[in-house]
Amino acid sequence: MIEDCRLKIDQYSLGSAIKNLQSSIFNDLCYLLQSNMLSDFNGVVKKGSREESLLASVAWDRLPRHVAIIMDGNGRWAAQRGQPRIAGHRAGVEAVRAAVDTGARLGLQALTLYAFSTENWKRPRYEVDALMRMLRRYLRLELDEIDRQNIKFQTIGRTGALADNVRAEIARATERTSKNKGMILTVALNYGGRAEIVDACKAAVRRLTDEGSRPDEITEERIANELYTRNLPELDLLVRTSGELRISNFLLWQSAYSEIYVTDTLWPDFRRQQLLQAVVDYQGRDRRFGGLKLVVSRK
Repeated sequence: MIEDCRLKIDQYSLGSAIKNLQSSIFNDLCYLLQSNMLSDFNGVVKKGSREESLLASVAWDRLPRHVAIIMDGNGRWAAQRGQPRIAGHRAGVEAVRAAVDTGARLGLQALTLYAFSTENWKRPRYEVDALMRMLRRYLRLELDEIDRQNIKFQTIGRTGALADNVRAEIARATERTSKNKGMILTVALNYGGRAEIVDACKAAVRRLTDEGSRPDEITEERIANELYTRNLPELDLLVRTSGELRISNFLLWQSAYSEIYVTDTLWPDFRRQQLLQAVVDYQGRDRRFGGLKLVVSRK
């Protein structure tokens, strides 16, 4: 009996020691991870700034894998300054730079930007042409930096409808960064969430037919495998600027269980601080995916 007790005590002590060791190793790894991540912001974040404070609040082991942004407010930003809408779009390019740079330094797996919707063709021709020129200019000017940061560039949407010179710039950027292993930067162009689901369903039915199966054997998994975003992680965080409380036909399927963060900041004023704030807010959410968290009552 005494020997059995001693054996159990020894086993308990060994188990406790292993748990303590595992906890110590985990804490050390978290510290190293945090140190490495913070070092990526050296020289770009000022000491004592709001950005530094937010970085200190980031839980590096619980980053969202995939963040998408509805870039809204360019027109209002320009109107507030008595300038044409085009000026707002031009100013928004700096916000794109800030979001891409911050996402890459954070170590996000994917960042998706809503640049041009299927409905945007309804805008004046001069505005559409200006947006396409800015896209081409952005890719030409930023491609070296995107490649340097090991970012993989791609687009989603019905890009076949875009002008030849736009598609040529897209192809060049996609090809040059195709082997990069860092964050995947996806730009949604001529994109609509409903159109994507229609395209995915058609592709899934064609695949079923080719396999000799019936169309009514279609499943959610089959549709998901045909989405434009099939090579991306599940969407964790959807950010919208300008304070509007709608998702504007963007990533309708993917946002089913994503967290939504809305900021009143207009897109041209969006910077590193706003993206960090969105990430910190996301990490404070309790994600249940339709389930309930078991709460043990202690009396």
